[in-house]
Amino acid sequence: MAIFLDSNSLVIVQGMTGSEGRKHTQRMINFGTKIVGGVTPGKGGQSVEFDGGVSVPVFGSVSEAVAATGANVTVIFVPAKFTKGAVHEAVDAKIPLGVVITEGIAVHDSAEFFQYAQNSGATRLIGPNCPGIISPGQSNAGIIPANITKQGPIGLVSKSGTLTYQMMYELRDIGFTTGVGIGGDPVIGTTHIDCLAAFEADPETKAIVMIGEIGGDAEERAADFIKANVTKPVVGYVAGFTAPEGKTMGHAGAIVSGSSGTAQAKKEALEAVGVKVGKTPSETAVLMREIISSL
Repeated sequence: MAIFLDSNSLVIVQGMTGSEGRKHTQRMINFGTKIVGGVTPGKGGQSVEFDGGVSVPVFGSVSEAVAATGANVTVIFVPAKFTKGAVHEAVDAKIPLGVVITEGIAVHDSAEFFQYAQNSGATRLIGPNCPGIISPGQSNAGIIPANITKQGPIGLVSKSGTLTYQMMYELRDIGFTTGVGIGGDPVIGTTHIDCLAAFEADPETKAIVMIGEIGGDAEERAADFIKANVTKPVVGYVAGFTAPEGKTMGHAGAIVSGSSGTAQAKKEALEAVGVKVGKTPSETAVLMREIISSL
């Protein structure tokens, strides 16, 4: 099993005819993802040819794509200034899952389209500014490399794209049910807590890796949720132990204020509820190996 994305997922790509959309659509097809259409306004009725003899139809709108294909997932690769409109279109078409890869979106736009999706009650968003979601052996929606891991019993939720890849690679011999890169922007659709709840409910997920980073209080809130709701073992890593306080580091959400939001404060909050926290990604992988071997 998996969370949010599985072998039954029918995926469309908004912005498929652009360079990034086309490149990553090919990668998703190579993995075996069921890509059933692309969406580019003004290009409806065309098709895009991919290696392997795969021809994917292009639709002028998400609603047309859904009506023709039954798509239940969209991956959004459109430029930042058009992303709000693209998300609105997906929500209006009642697509259950929207994966927003685009980075550099204005926070005002992200806040608006997140609320729009929430109000609809129909669409879960992952991202923006994220690598997407992969359920090894089943489906891959986004830009996570498909050849770095395999299907297995670990669930992964991560703010960082590159650390998502590293953790999946380091534990590739054990494997994952699903890896979710939630993104590090101040406003994101799916949170650590959302993924923790889904992994807790998934019978195939036996243990969970949670990767956070400095800034905000998402990890502290996740710790409270774990204490109250999660029975499966969780290991964690918080990026930014060497970051100076008061300085924005990389992701727009990574802002440290006093002791709140520091890597050490997050580590202590997680350890207080029984989460083992590694000082490095590799140490975190070792902690997960120890847990898996004891199950």
